[in-house]
Amino acid sequence: MNYEGRWNTVKVDVVEGIAWVKFNRPEKRNAMSPTLNKEMIEVLEAVELDAEAQVLVLTGEGDAWTAGMDLKEYFREVDGGPEILQEKIRRDACRWQWQLLRMYAKPTIAMVNGWCFGGGFSPLVACDLAIAADEAVFGLSEINWGIPPGNLVSKAMADTVGHRQALYYIMTGETFTGQEAAQMGLVNKSVPRAELLDATRTLAGKLLQKNPVVLRAAKNGFKRCRELTWDQNEDYLYAKLDQAQLRDPEGGREQGLKQFLDDKAIKPGLQTYKR
Repeated sequence: MNYEGRWNTVKVDVVEGIAWVKFNRPEKRNAMSPTLNKEMIEVLEAVELDAEAQVLVLTGEGDAWTAGMDLKEYFREVDGGPEILQEKIRRDACRWQWQLLRMYAKPTIAMVNGWCFGGGFSPLVACDLAIAADEAVFGLSEINWGIPPGNLVSKAMADTVGHRQALYYIMTGETFTGQEAAQMGLVNKSVPRAELLDATRTLAGKLLQKNPVVLRAAKNGFKRCRELTWDQNEDYLYAKLDQAQLRDPEGGREQGLKQFLDDKAIKPGLQTYKR
């Protein structure tokens, strides 16, 4: 599907099964505005239904991933408005950054090409996987201008990095690099910026080889199980296993067992079954 020119603050291009979704406010370092939030809801819903798009990569135009919230449009231009307008703006932000992206039907990769600040941590953590440029700069600068981290940033940090590291950056507002983000587990790995695009394509290519129904059940099942008790997980994950088999049109379980046990054609510990 061709998305050229469909949105103003977001670019979408689908190439060889990968939907490249770019924040497109480079003059503002891709700061997230109410308009961008509204358009991201539309983008995620459109790409989710696009059969040509099997993996979604979220990145930024120019030298930034996103600088977080646009302070002028989020605060100065909204503070004096009706309360219902303020509530809608917050709701739109949470809807795409967390509710839609976190449990997305397709694999998602955050490709952090540059500056990633404040509210940008929510969609970063909501993505399934993340690769950053070594040179990328991360920061939770809210403390520097008089507020605690907004949206679900604190929850995102608490779920992803260690207690001490999260509080250190929340309380000091200091920045850290892509390499440090990888060391603390905020991203899966970092690479030199010149290698970032190729590294992301390689990772997306690995995901494209997997059975999409099983991949969705595996990733979303993992995210849900973190919120449940052991006993609840026993029921939930077995139900997820059964659901994946019932909804899988290519019969991945049967194919995998046949190719391994009968045909001796694959080694599941080292490779994906032949689709």
